[in-house]
Amino acid sequence: MLRIWMIGMLASLAVVSFSHAEDAATKEAVKPAAVTPEPRDAQWWTDRHAQKLAAAKAQDKIDLLMIGDSITHGWENKGKEVFAEFYADRNPHNIGFSGDRTEHVLWRFDHGALDNMSPKLAVLMIGTNNVGHRKDPSQDTADGIQLIVEELREKLPETKVLILGIFPRSANKNDEMRKLNDGTNEIIKDLADGENVFFLNINDTFLTEDGVLSKEVMPDLLHPHAKGYRMWAEAVEPTIAKLMGDKEKK
Repeated sequence: MLRIWMIGMLASLAVVSFSHAEDAATKEAVKPAAVTPEPRDAQWWTDRHAQKLAAAKAQDKIDLLMIGDSITHGWENKGKEVFAEFYADRNPHNIGFSGDRTEHVLWRFDHGALDNMSPKLAVLMIGTNNVGHRKDPSQDTADGIQLIVEELREKLPETKVLILGIFPRSANKNDEMRKLNDGTNEIIKDLADGENVFFLNINDTFLTEDGVLSKEVMPDLLHPHAKGYRMWAEAVEPTIAKLMGDKEKK
């Protein structure tokens, strides 16, 4: 009887052990969306990706690479005049795509977005759509940003990387999505090594002393208008000039 009992116990332990191993494997297999490269099915997005690949190939030299979502994409629209003033003579290339999340940037990197270039500096801001579309936990978004930085370092080893803190969104500092972005910024600031990767948070530029985001700066409380783009450019200029070895714009 004792032998039968022991055999039964061992069998039970084996089942429990297998179950735990299976659970661990399942958790390992199911990665957060933020770190899983994924394309988008919008035709404009596919077309823009192809256009940017062709532009990079045709451009003689790219010294400044801009990476991000609609806020970076907007340098080609509401921020166009400011962009020309601050960056036109720095051989820029803008691969901001409206609506992108971290996984979309990762997919673009895997499909040629960093080919045919060796910039002095890459400026990255991404993650607000991870919050706006899915309310991703801050750590998930930060993990996606970390992978993006790792790929930049691997594919463009001579390029310095400037990570910008995700801009504030929503009027109130206590808004859930603002807090999620702030939480991500607290994590990703530690990605900076002061040698190849740098972090800069200019969010106070856009906020009142009480942390309020005004519609005079971002009419929809998310995207800058022309004034907001100038505030952005002026706030980052000393850092960009230093990292690129250029003279600061006056």
